[in-house]
Amino acid sequence: MTQRNLGTRGTKRVLIFAGASTAVLLFAAGIYPQHAALAASNSDPASVATATKPTAGESALVNALDAELKRAMSSLGTDGAAGEQQPKPYFLSYAVSDATRVGIAAQYGAIVNSNERHLRSVDVQVRLGSPAEDNTHGDHRNSALTTLPLPLTDDRDAIARSLWYATNRGYARALDGFLKVKTEQQVRAKEEDASADFSEEKPQTDLLPATPALVVNRAAWEQRLREISSLFSQYPDVFADQVSFEASNETDYFVSSDGTRVATPSHVARLVIVARTRAADGMDMFRAETFEAESAARLPDQKTLTEKTIAMAKNLEALRLAPITEPFDGPAILSGRASAVFFHEVLGHRLEGQRQRGDEEGQTFTKLLGKPILPSFLSVADDPTLASFQGTSLSGHYDFDDEGQAARRVDLIKNGVLETFLMSRLPVASVAQSNGHGRSESGHMPTGRQGNLIVTSSKTVSDTELRAMLIAEAKKQGKAYGLYFEDISSGFAVTTRRSPQAFQVIPLVVYRVYVDGRPDELVRGVSIVGTPQAALNSIMATGDKQEIFNGICGAESGSIPVSAVAPAMLVSQIETQRQAQGTARPPILPPPGPPSADLKSKKGAN
Repeated sequence: MTQRNLGTRGTKRVLIFAGASTAVLLFAAGIYPQHAALAASNSDPASVATATKPTAGESALVNALDAELKRAMSSLGTDGAAGEQQPKPYFLSYAVSDATRVGIAAQYGAIVNSNERHLRSVDVQVRLGSPAEDNTHGDHRNSALTTLPLPLTDDRDAIARSLWYATNRGYARALDGFLKVKTEQQVRAKEEDASADFSEEKPQTDLLPATPALVVNRAAWEQRLREISSLFSQYPDVFADQVSFEASNETDYFVSSDGTRVATPSHVARLVIVARTRAADGMDMFRAETFEAESAARLPDQKTLTEKTIAMAKNLEALRLAPITEPFDGPAILSGRASAVFFHEVLGHRLEGQRQRGDEEGQTFTKLLGKPILPSFLSVADDPTLASFQGTSLSGHYDFDDEGQAARRVDLIKNGVLETFLMSRLPVASVAQSNGHGRSESGHMPTGRQGNLIVTSSKTVSDTELRAMLIAEAKKQGKAYGLYFEDISSGFAVTTRRSPQAFQVIPLVVYRVYVDGRPDELVRGVSIVGTPQAALNSIMATGDKQEIFNGICGAESGSIPVSAVAPAMLVSQIETQRQAQGTARPPILPPPGPPSADLKSKKGAN
């Protein structure tokens, strides 16, 4: 995927470009007894439509999941081959992702990729021991998970055989993890948080119909992408561009030994435009625009996309000529989109449940429940039940999380006071139950993650007033200017205790707002840095309009869709440093002109 991301790589939450993942199938010996025998077009020729999918396919898959789960739970834990007694699982689940995706990409006015894929895989989770202590304890959380592809056809026997094989592998891995946990517990010191490893939750049952078959008029979308990508040829300093379209229909199934049986369909269409330039001094800069909707027919029309693309190209040309900013410490305004990314990175990741326990986590807010961590005029909630906000689709919407728990709104901060954390089924000392935020990409163990992070304020002013407050604060601090951050591309947050509890955010478009009335000045090379508590408590006021950022968040449980909604905000103190500049020269050879231009040139020579 080419969607901009909000999130984590390793111990850092970072904004990245997501890539596809692949599952590797390895051979393993069996343990439990042998197996018993976008659419046809409507008014828009490039829109996505649907065709009815036979319900027999859903029945074959769900029935196979049910049957194999029951058989495994009744069989695993019997005497092994050598007569030794093996522990019985206390929990087993199958999570299946069944998706059809159409992807098209264009650059320089030509198609570079166009394909359709059907993907189906299963995450098998096996837990040995008890909820109080099992094979996932401490650093062994991934020992519960095994991921393998499933047959793409609704062949019950083939699906059952695949589940049998995956469950055997999963049990062997869980057993190895459980033995390591038991051994380590004999030699380690007392843990800071002795919470259980798994929470007991009420079973959920909601088998919604599977998504219809996805059919896309690829020829129409290829033409649209060619037209958009070709616009950059008018701007010779834009040396790289890519326009990507993806439409997908997905049904996620989750069945578990505690009685949960859910199937939830989802639909999404996404179009991303990315372009890059390079200044004479070697600094690379890029701009990206993302458009997302629940169907391709709801994406912006070609006129809107054309206007956005041309504006992006013009901005890139202005950026390459803009001066490099110097390190700065003073007041600034973050636009609503920039503010949304800021809250996701600086605050949201530190409110995820698993960050509150473990020897390595910095636990920034763990001991601050019931205490103020934001100015009293700010409140923060995470509400994945919202499918849209003010008419715009939200990427972080879902009906059930990836542990089969119903999505729910969670009020994290009320009037500046911390209320709770984003919880999966991994308890922490202060919160024992899930609140429907256990999320993961296929192939990863679920953890507490953000969905739709919503920031609201009771101290709002107009954009004009916010700007006047910025200038007044800059004068008060003796600064020649304040900063205005219009758009942000990326960032990361460090949450481990072995490193400073800091964050870094990389803006795309930044202006100096001068106190003497000079016109705002576009600058480049800015990187926002700081520590979370200092940054969050410097917020002075917010704008009166909320803006949306949709993205893909990468963290230890994989890349998942998320949204952040926030108003613009004025901060009294923000610290910036210069970005890495780069040493490569801009392209020496000028780009070739359009064929028509080359032809005119030849005629003129004659």
